[in-house]
Amino acid sequence: MSLRILLTTTSYQDTPGEHHALLAAQGFDVHCERGPLPESRMLELAGDFDAFLCGDDEITKAVLDKALPRLRVISKYGIGLDKIDVAECTARKLPVLFTPGVNHTTVAEHVFCLMLAHVRNLVDSANSVRAGQWKRVTGHELWQKKLGLIGLGRIGQEVAKRARAFDMEVHALDIYWPEAFAAQHGIIRHTEFESLLAAVDVVSLHTNLSDETRGLIKAERIATMKPGALLINTARSELVHLPDVITALDSGALGGYATDVLDEEPPPADHPLLKHPKALITPHIGSRTYESVPRQALRSTLNLVNYLAGKPDVIQANKF
Repeated sequence: MSLRILLTTTSYQDTPGEHHALLAAQGFDVHCERGPLPESRMLELAGDFDAFLCGDDEITKAVLDKALPRLRVISKYGIGLDKIDVAECTARKLPVLFTPGVNHTTVAEHVFCLMLAHVRNLVDSANSVRAGQWKRVTGHELWQKKLGLIGLGRIGQEVAKRARAFDMEVHALDIYWPEAFAAQHGIIRHTEFESLLAAVDVVSLHTNLSDETRGLIKAERIATMKPGALLINTARSELVHLPDVITALDSGALGGYATDVLDEEPPPADHPLLKHPKALITPHIGSRTYESVPRQALRSTLNLVNYLAGKPDVIQANKF
């Protein structure tokens, strides 16, 4: 009897690449869903599969209770693990595999896509021309502006390298400070959020979501930022306290919020950011390119196939 695999990542399913042939060659019984799936749908599916090949689906303790003991492995497409109860997986000796190092350049490029679109009023200007208008709005340069990175891991480092090409002054904060990289690229180190926020014109979030970072950007910290600063979020929506961000946009304390992630995806029609004139939203496409998706998909498939075959070439997030 073939192993049953639950595949939920839409970009994996929709994008051509050798991952499709590799998965098909295994003879698995693959069931596809259009994720990310909420806990309620995962509970309906759990218990019928030997492995999850998943994206940002909610894999909670309740889901694991039902999925085990049949579930043998979770292979995450991507690097963010906050939707998976990794501690519970570890306690039950269930491996969680993931794909670091496959999308950092792509996300870094999207950061600059958002940054440039905001400072040059790109969306409104292009839409005005399409509507038959010729509305010329004056924008800003990135040249010699100060960029603050909260998180200097793989993605943060790629953003920093690109920022120097714009002659931006780069400031950063990270517990795990990459000394050699920071020295090579002239990055100014901060050890307190408030000092970084007060120093820069643009803040870009590149940290994991955890109990410590949830609601990291809230009213008290926004108050320390330069008036009219731009906040960019390509990481996780929960890193910001949304009501405080909206209040700051309304008052002008924040000049803009450019985000690729929302608390509800897709958002309801009455979501407060959708029609806000200072918000720029993209539909979680920061890592969705024809180059990046096959890299992530192939690595997550290799992780899955190798683990089930007992081969050592896997990248595991949890240890036990």
